Amino acid sequence: MTEWVREYTDVLYAWALRKTGDRHLAEDLVQDTFLAAAEGIQNFEGKSSPGTWLLAILKYKIANHYRRAINRNTAHPGDDIMQTFFAANGHWKNSARPAGWQGPQEKLLEDAEFNDILSRCIRHLPESMQACIRLKFLEEKKGAEICQELGVSQTNYWQLVHRAKLQLRKCLEDNWFIKQ
Repeated sequence: MTEWVREYTDVLYAWALRKTGDRHLAEDLVQDTFLAAAEGIQNFEGKSSPGTWLLAILKYKIANHYRRAINRNTAHPGDDIMQTFFAANGHWKNSARPAGWQGPQEKLLEDAEFNDILSRCIRHLPESMQACIRLKFLEEKKGAEICQELGVSQTNYWQLVHRAKLQLRKCLEDNWFIKQ
């Protein structure tokens, strides 16, 4: 097992970091992966490489982490942001109605400072929303696949995406577009 830790830690960590965007969480998930592998080594049949087996364990650990995060957030994460943008009747508040962002947007994702602020905004989302945004927009997965991976209903998934987009909009307006 020690040899596997030396050989596969960097690859597993890179995968976990890409999926979570959180260094500490990625480290914890990789550690949990190796612990699970050590406890279940008798189940490793050698039909695949150790790296493939460890990656499968890590994928399960990541999905399980986000499932637990979603279950913890049953009190409708993002309700505050909903009240910021919408009146009681569900319509946009006049003061919060979307306006066009100023400046050249076609090359926005090539701007290092913008990407840094966007990453920080994503990291400030609740974990369940982070998972949805990362899987949908960064990994370009389909909604049904994301629902299955996170163990949520379609309705809950779309609600999380909607609320996350509202929070990202507010964060970007406060931290990027205000400066422009």
